[in-house]
Amino acid sequence: MIVADILDTSGIRHGFFTRIGGVSAGLFSSLNCGFGSGDEAAKVAENRARVAETLDLDAERLVTCYQIHSAEIVEVETPWRREEAPRADGMVTTVPGIALGVLAADCAPVLFADREAGVVGACHAGWRGALNGVVEATLAAMRRRGARLDRIAAAVGPCIGKASYEVGPEFPAPFLAESSENAQFFVPATRTGHSLFDLAGYVLRRLRRDGITRIAHTGGDTLAEEDRFFSYRRATLRHERDYGRLISAIALEP
Repeated sequence: MIVADILDTSGIRHGFFTRIGGVSAGLFSSLNCGFGSGDEAAKVAENRARVAETLDLDAERLVTCYQIHSAEIVEVETPWRREEAPRADGMVTTVPGIALGVLAADCAPVLFADREAGVVGACHAGWRGALNGVVEATLAAMRRRGARLDRIAAAVGPCIGKASYEVGPEFPAPFLAESSENAQFFVPATRTGHSLFDLAGYVLRRLRRDGITRIAHTGGDTLAEEDRFFSYRRATLRHERDYGRLISAIALEP
């Protein structure tokens, strides 16, 4: 588990979990937390129970959404069964003892906390969700619950690194349409017309632009570091049939 110092404070429990420490095997070895994978559901449930235990919570207190690469946010009052998971990519809560979990396998997990207001949030920021405003939507939901931008701390977890994220000629267009300043997140790749995209840098910029000054990035390249992380792109490049999902979670202490 990776901890961001900026969130490691009294009243907050959190972690960016690696693939290490679970019971799954094969392509899913070992801490696969995605029920949407082809892994055995019982093993995924055990892995998630281990994550909750690390946060000193019961397994049913860890919730995740059915993620759709959107800017949809839900405000969590009570845990739900996995079959009832809402379609969204971000969550906020003021309820102590509920762990907000986001799944990723190259996309950027982002965890948020305003300890003074007693509000935490989490979002799944792939390129599409980040471009469409999932970070801003999470911050807006936190502010509705009493959080303030000058108090919110945000940490971006492990995701695909710039050196690993080659994109095609058409990819930069929507980013450049949003702002010409986004050109800084693209550098030429070895293939003509292709670029390398800095997803973490882009998410960090959106946080700063929205007024968040207490920001951290854990580092970690999910594609390059196979022993630590699952990666959708790595599985695709290898023509593997499936891949595991990492989880990152945050909770107010009960």
